[in-house]
Amino acid sequence: MFFLDRRDAGRQLAGRLEEFAGRGVVVLGLPRGGVPVAAEVARELRAPLDVCLVRKLGVPYQPELAMGAIGEGGVRVVNPDVLRATAVGPDDIAEVEAGERIELERRARRYRRDRQAVPLEGRTVLVVDDGVATGSTARAACRIARARGAARIVAAVPVAPQDWADRMGGDADALVCPYTPREFHAIGQFYADFTQTDDEEVAACLDEAAARSSATDREVELRAGTAVLRGRLTVPEGATGIVLFAHGSGSSRRSPRNRFVAAGLNRAGLGTFLFDLLTEDEAADRGNVFDTALLARRLARATAEVRAMRAADGLALGYFGASTGAAAALRAAAEADGRVAAVVSRSGRPDLAGPALAAVTAPTLLIVGGNDREVLALNRAAQARLHCESDLAVVPGATHLFEEPGTLEQAADLARDWFTSHMAPSAASLRG
Repeated sequence: MFFLDRRDAGRQLAGRLEEFAGRGVVVLGLPRGGVPVAAEVARELRAPLDVCLVRKLGVPYQPELAMGAIGEGGVRVVNPDVLRATAVGPDDIAEVEAGERIELERRARRYRRDRQAVPLEGRTVLVVDDGVATGSTARAACRIARARGAARIVAAVPVAPQDWADRMGGDADALVCPYTPREFHAIGQFYADFTQTDDEEVAACLDEAAARSSATDREVELRAGTAVLRGRLTVPEGATGIVLFAHGSGSSRRSPRNRFVAAGLNRAGLGTFLFDLLTEDEAADRGNVFDTALLARRLARATAEVRAMRAADGLALGYFGASTGAAAALRAAAEADGRVAAVVSRSGRPDLAGPALAAVTAPTLLIVGGNDREVLALNRAAQARLHCESDLAVVPGATHLFEEPGTLEQAADLARDWFTSHMAPSAASLRG
């Protein structure tokens, strides 16, 4: 095993690509699994991130056999050897292409929302995936990027077989791979977590990258006693407020779900600060994870640091808490003397805030999945103890982690609407 997960693989791969920093490259991730890897590469190189959408063209009567591939902008590449061997005609190719192009366009809308593809003409393009097995997908992606006008193509993956250069042929101008083990059976064997990447995570990666292109976006270190806490501050141009994230048990600033929510807030013109309330060593002790007093103190410390930053000058501040992080957010809000504009809890444990609930003055939204029955009951009881403006939003069909299709998007939309309505310029009086 070489990597904890795809994000870790991306950070390691970025270390081998430092020569491209500041050279105007474009990073293309192959959906789905290659995009989280590419997102970390793009972040480290401060480069634009996009997806390389490729759809295989299968022989009509033998669809697993690729006769070519299509990409955006009407690009099509074909394998003349396969066409000759199978006697596939132009009409057959056109019919298969029509069906695949519908799916390609659907994915483009789903991933980029209303954004245009990043232009590749005359650029150096890094084609990134989570690994190479046969090389067929990566080769097709390189050909598509070439057809879209890329001047130089670098295929970059975290892990590949020793003979991957032969498998890639001459479709890339350069190859970068930090690990080429002798014993290679499958890409997933080199990851501790090789969970399938879903469409929501792909879209969130692209949203984050788009937000960074027009925002203050930087890594931040906070000191809390002897502990050094790390986070990422993103503030879009013209932001009306900043939301600090208090992550739950077993989570961190790299949580895909919280990053998905944060990207939605960035698109709505709100800044975000995702940071770790605990160091890695501290998080290994489950007692710390449920020490809401400690977590609340850390959140209050981070709030003071953010208030002092130039990027946050005059902006309203809010809290987003998940799981035990919600209790920390409410405790910190209760002690903030009305200087927190709004609080949102997702799948939270507000009950763990105890007596502090009655002292919260910030408008508070509790979001719970309809099928997360035990936590829903705890949230109903906690809401009854709140004396501030509050609401309980139940997302039908959602369980605790909001893994069901579309449920996390609903939660993100609810959070966005709550924050934007309570962190508008008129909320300046709440900032103190």
